[in-house]
Amino acid sequence: MAYIVGEACIRCKFTDCAEVCPVECFHEAEHMLVIDPVECIDCGACIPECPIDAIFFDEDLPIEQQDFIQINEELSKTTPIIVVAKEPHPEKDRYLHVQHKKHLI
Repeated sequence: MAYIVGEACIRCKFTDCAEVCPVECFHEAEHMLVIDPVECIDCGACIPECPIDAIFFDEDLPIEQQDFIQINEELSKTTPIIVVAKEPHPEKDRYLHVQHKKHLI
């Protein structure tokens, strides 16, 4: 079991969650963050830090976002670890309330 970064993160990419992770399991892709499911210890420290509620326990991930389990797993293998907060994605204001953004990864 692990936490999963869902669709809301795409093109918003707030990074406060990565800074509080005790095991450095967040990875930074171009347009979103992802969680390495192998490294995640299910502590939940990241949940209250995400201002857009983009992080879910895998069992609570909405059915329409189940693809993000695989997306997190795959992208975490090819993207760098992020451990400090950075500025959000430059297009965050434009995409903050947009739904169905998976094609923008």
